Amino acid sequence: MIRLRFQVRTWPRRALVLTDTPRPDCRICDGFGGIEHEYGHPETGEYDGSHWEPCPCWNEQRAWSLLPLPNRPRWLRRNDPFTDPWASNEPPF
Repeated sequence: MIRLRFQVRTWPRRALVLTDTPRPDCRICDGFGGIEHEYGHPETGEYDGSHWEPCPCWNEQRAWSLLPLPNRPRWLRRNDPFTDPWASNEPPF
């Protein structure tokens, strides 16, 4: 059974997308859509990364683009605290 939801994707262009979601009652992944396997370096045992194994209850490639979204105006992008290098969330004192 497909469980659909709306999502905003930003690549390759901003668009509203209807996408599949993992089953929340899945016994394999507990609703996360996959299992993350962390592994270490074979000689030192230090953390070396992780591998994501997708669950069969979910197909992340199953998505339908519904509506292309316009880009934000330039004056709005300039005041965005996430892209402005001089913006700060620290108090002024």
